[in-house]
Order: sequence, then structure tokens, then C-alpha cells
Amino acid sequence: MTMQEVGQPRRRKEDPRLLTGRTQWTDNLARPGLLHVMFLRSPMAHARISRIDVSGARGLPGVVAAFSGRDFEAEQGSLPCAWPRSPDTIVPDHPPMAVSEVRYVGEAVACVVATDRYRAADALEAIEVDYEPLPAVLDMRQALSDGSPSVHESGNRAFTFRSTHGDIEAAFRDAPVVIDRTYVQQRLIPSAMEPRAVMCETDGESFTLYSSTQIPHILKVMLALVTGVPEHTIRVVAPDVGGGFGSKLQVTAEEVLCLLLARKLGRAVKWTESRSEGNLTVHHGRDQLQHIRLAADSDGRIRGLQVELLADMGAYLVLLTPAVPLLGAQMFNAIYKMDAYEFACTGVFTTKMPTDAYRGAGRPEATYGIERIMDELAAELRQDPLEVRRRNWIKQEEFPFTTISGLTYDSGNYEAATDRATAMFGYDKLRAEQADRRDRGDPVQLGIGVSTYTEMCGLGPSRWFGQNNAGAGGWEHASVRVLATGKVEVITGSTPHGQGHVTAWSQIVADALGVPFDDITVLYGDTAISPKGLDTYGSRSLTIGGIAVLKACDKVRDKARKLAAHLLECSPDDLEWEAGAFKVRGTESQQTIQELALAAFTGHALPDGAEPRLDSDATFDPENFSFPHGTHLCAVEVDTETGWVKIRSYVAVDDIGKVVNPLIVDGQLHGGIAQGVAQALFEEAVYDSEGNLLTTTMADYLLPSAADLPNFTLDRTESPATSNPLGVKGVGEAGTIASTPAVVNAVVDALRPRGINDIQMPCTPERVWRALEGGRA
Repeated sequence: MTMQEVGQPRRRKEDPRLLTGRTQWTDNLARPGLLHVMFLRSPMAHARISRIDVSGARGLPGVVAAFSGRDFEAEQGSLPCAWPRSPDTIVPDHPPMAVSEVRYVGEAVACVVATDRYRAADALEAIEVDYEPLPAVLDMRQALSDGSPSVHESGNRAFTFRSTHGDIEAAFRDAPVVIDRTYVQQRLIPSAMEPRAVMCETDGESFTLYSSTQIPHILKVMLALVTGVPEHTIRVVAPDVGGGFGSKLQVTAEEVLCLLLARKLGRAVKWTESRSEGNLTVHHGRDQLQHIRLAADSDGRIRGLQVELLADMGAYLVLLTPAVPLLGAQMFNAIYKMDAYEFACTGVFTTKMPTDAYRGAGRPEATYGIERIMDELAAELRQDPLEVRRRNWIKQEEFPFTTISGLTYDSGNYEAATDRATAMFGYDKLRAEQADRRDRGDPVQLGIGVSTYTEMCGLGPSRWFGQNNAGAGGWEHASVRVLATGKVEVITGSTPHGQGHVTAWSQIVADALGVPFDDITVLYGDTAISPKGLDTYGSRSLTIGGIAVLKACDKVRDKARKLAAHLLECSPDDLEWEAGAFKVRGTESQQTIQELALAAFTGHALPDGAEPRLDSDATFDPENFSFPHGTHLCAVEVDTETGWVKIRSYVAVDDIGKVVNPLIVDGQLHGGIAQGVAQALFEEAVYDSEGNLLTTTMADYLLPSAADLPNFTLDRTESPATSNPLGVKGVGEAGTIASTPAVVNAVVDALRPRGINDIQMPCTPERVWRALEGGRA
């Protein structure tokens, strides 16, 4: 495969249409007689429903129907949890619309269907609901204590998972250095550019459901399992989807109920959430308490690591809820060697919105924990944080390396990434400036933060999923068709929501088949067009979906070789593939892929048994994850009089294997770093003592703008993955995973001489100021 397109910074094919508004968002869709749905949502965190009367809404102008959860009780099923990874996981029933009890503020209890959404919203006020309040359960530690009110009859413990590798007692016994810390991963609210929306239409026998979803193929299967509607009568379409970050990796109550409403009413129905509604009802992310102990020798070599998590599940287990914290189980050991490692996690039910996958899904949490405590180890030993890391990480010559937790890292070069990052950052010069500021008592102190990370991505090997009790595997499917005119159609099961699939896939196919980049179109997101796939999440699009495309191209080329040999009257072994054509060795005779496509279409001179088409499909199931890595360095200035934190410079050197499109990679890293910085300094979902979410609008939930962020200086090293023929690794989550500890380490580094070794995220000016006041006291 001659690399002419792969590696080029191609501008995205998708962008002219998206940027000029020629888009097909779900909320743009309209149908004759379309009805609009609005949901009445519980104002209480925990209560029994003693009475619901929807009759007052039914007679209002424009209202076609109104229903309570009781009206759907027999058909709505229970929303799925597809990955109860720990064998003891308790999965409570989760009706899409509450019937007898509500367990978080925002849970749907009734709905109105009307001729427009404003009439439907107004009619919600006419629905009468009587609640019998029950105690809210908000604090994870209290939820596990004796006498705590129960979220479910089974109690508040969702699961307890434990794994031990090596002799942990021996590792800690008589260890010269033991670091013991507790970190808080605050609850986050995903904020995709496009709010969720669903439309469902029916012809009386079949259903087409449009949704701003990351997972049309999984959604189709799950809708059938939840509702009992036959799978072959359901078509799911994900039109243009404006971002997801995991928040649209879900089978939602609204998707199920829109399908049931379309069946019940025989008409198309649509629901679009408001931003405030979304903050209440989009699953939340993170929310962990991390107790971490690290044992080391006096020179800083790690002996053992103990991790004990409490993970807030919220009120229910949705699609991947209990698996998310456990995705970090094999990542807390990160890039470091050690003698023993013990991981334990308890999932806890609370009366809050359920948590689930959010950019990185368990890996950012793990990276934060280990990278924070590595800085603490360096501080304890009065050593440079980079030197302590160098002493413990896996060396380049040791790859492939099987970690203490059992993963085999296939390739990497932590030394090269770190050396390049420190040179670009001016690490030694900044350390000298930091020392000078400290000596002068400058009120604005300089902090330097380090994060040397890796992640398991390219989710993932189907056998691994099976061994870990997942509901599905991790393969991906693609088809490639060379049309009679020589143009190429690619059908991918990996569904984009901003990642640039159309452009990257076109680059791969252009090189594989020797056709022009602009002659390739990519189809996706519609289960009637792309019937097979496992969709987009976990940085798997390129490493699995892109490889499926490449494999399909290989099959097309094999077909073309046989046809070319027949037409050129030679053996297939006598043909050389070069620049989109098969040439007979030593002659001028050749057949281009376009000529072969036309010959296949006409069928005039096909070999015996050959089919009149030049197309093929392929499925790729990796044997291992991919393991991108890198070094992120952050310099912050902290005003010790006001608590204000300003990022002065940020350098990231990432190793994501072979790069298909540098522009797309840089965009993914910019967005990912921004999300990680947002957790470090800005974002936090806050509940009051009654379980009411206080951060329901963007006036309350602080998202950073471009003005709040620095320029990011990026570079790359390249250690090709061995798990796929392109040598690619994932990049969609890398920036988020690496950046949060880099920023917080920098803030703490600035203030460590004042006795501060932690500030709970987000490190707002108030929290930094209070920490400083505590240090002064």
C-alpha cells in the first residue's frame, strides 16, 4: 500500500456542509402531521407516586394525548445495563417512565403529545401528581452505612469488585516510603454542541427512529429487546450528530418512549431536549472517591499500589454504568513497573442522575489518581517529578511488556516523548524561574505540572469483552464498492459525531485502491444502509472501524486481481499492483481499478464463477487494545492573594502510532485537552441536600470558552501499534486523559511550599484561596 494520502493534513470533506448549515440534525426533521412530545419530570429526588392525573392536559388546545407511566407499564420494559462486569452486580428494574417511585430529580413521570412543542410544554402544568417524599441518598459513604435509607429494596451497594496482582502485603511491609491520599473525582455533566433529539415514524408495520446517538446499531438491538418490537421492523438513523463524548452512548428513556408513542398513536413523534433538561437527564460522568496508597523504596522505586474506589452509580445502572470505573482497574498502574497491585471498587446507588461513559470512561480517573500520587512521591523524596517517573516507567527496549495488571503493551517510547516535551516546554528554565519567584516571595507563584500517561483504547477485543461479562464484542464492519464509473462507496459501521470519518476513511481507501480522494464517498449512520456495526466510542473508530475499511479494500483488490489476470491472459502471480492498476511484469499491459470495475459491471468477459461486481465487506476484531501514550506539561501562575489560576503554557507530545490525518489529530487533541482542563479548573455538577441539581443551566455549570484556554503546543513521536496493519492508535480521549492531572499537579506544585498537597477539583479561585487561608492559619 503506497502511502500518498495517509499522513496528509487533508481538510475535512465534511466541513463545508456542516459549517454552512446544510445539515440534517434530528431536530431539523419534519413530517406531515408530526407530533411533539414533552415530558413531565420529577421535582423530587426520591418519592413514591401516589396519584397521577393527566386528564387536565388531554382537553387543552393542540393536545393529542397525555400519558402517565402506568399507561406504559405493560410495554415499556426496563432500560438496559449491557455490562454488569462484576459477577455480584445488582441491576434494578429501570422503567423509562416511572410508575410507582422516582429516584432522581428529572425522572420522567408523564408525557404530553401535542401539535407543537410549546403547547405540549404548557399542557404539562395541567398534570396533577401527588408524591410521598422519601429520604434522599446523596453521600456514598453514608449510603453504605448501617441505617442509611435505601435507594432500592436490595440496598445501596451495586457491586464490589476486587483484584490483586502480586504480594501486596509484602510490598507494603517495611516499605521506607508509604504515601496515602484520597482524591475526589467530581461529577461532570456532558455538554455536547447538539442537545439530544429523537423522532420516530411508522407506517403501521415498521418503525424508523432518528436519534442524535453514537450507537445506532446497538440502539436498534436494544430497542427490540426492551420493547418486544421485532428487530427486523426497526430502522435506526443517526443523522448529523453534533458531538457526544459518551453522552450519546446510551439507550435512553426518550428513545424507547418515542417508539412506543409512535406505535400507540400511529403518527410521527419528536422530542428535543432543552439545555436545562439535558443537564438533568443526560447521564453524568466521573463521581468517584479514590483512596490510594503507594509503597516505595527510598530511591523512589515503586513497590506496591493499593486503590480503593467508591463509584457513584446514581439511581440506576444504565448501559455501561457499572463497567466505567472498572475500565480503570487495569490503568492505575499506568506506565509504571511495580511488584504488587491491588484494586477494589464499590459501586453505590444514590438518588442522583445515573453516571456512565464520559470522554475517557474510567481511564481519566485512573490516570488522575496515579499521576497525582506520583507527584506526591516525588515531593516526599524531594526529587524532581520527572526523575521519579523515569525511574519507574517501562523502558523502550522492554516492549512488548505485560503489566502488573495483566495487559500487554505492544509498543511505546516514553523516553522520546518526554525528552521532546521537556525541550519544547523549556522545563529547566521554568524550574529556575519557579525557584526565583519562591525566593523573592512573589505573590504570583509558578507551578509546573507533569502527566505521563497511557491508555487502553480501541475498545476492543471481543474475547476480552466476553471474559469480562460484556453484552457484546468489539468488532467492526465495513463494505467497499467500486462502482461502474470507477467511483467508490464506503459503508462503515463506525458512526461519526465529529471525528472526521469521511475524510480519514477516504484517505485510507485512496491509498489502498489507488483512486482519487475526491472520488470516494462514505455512507454511515443508517442501519438500513449500514446494517452491521458496533458504533463509535472508546477511541475505536480508526483502530477498528478504519481497519475494517482497509480489510474490505484488500478483498476488493483480490477480486480485481483475478479479473485482471483473466482479461490480461496471465497468471495472477504475474501481476504487480501499482498506483491503482495491475500491471503484467515486464510489459506495458495493465488494467486500472476503474477499468476493472466497468468490466465487472458489464459482465461480458468474467472468469467462470465470478460475480459481476467489484465489492466486498470485512469485519475486524482486534487481538489487543491499542496503547497511545505521551507526556503533557503545564505551567500555571497562581495569584496567592486572590486564588486566581492562569495557564501560562501547555505542551503535549503524544504517541498515537501512525497518523492518518494530522489536522484531525490536532483537533481531537485540542478538544480533549480543553475537556480535561475544564474538569481541573471549571466544571462541577452540584446537588443540594435535598437532591436538587443546582447546575442546570450554563449560567450555573461553568464551561470554559476559548478565551479561558491557552494555546496548546503539540508534537508527536511515533511508535506504531502492532495490533493492526496500519499501526494506528486512538486519539479521541488522549487529551482528556492526560490533561487533568497535568493542570492540577501544576496548581499544587505552585502552592506546595505553603503546606498544600491537594486542592479538590475544580481548582476555582475560591477553593485555591481557601486552601491558602488554611495554610496561612
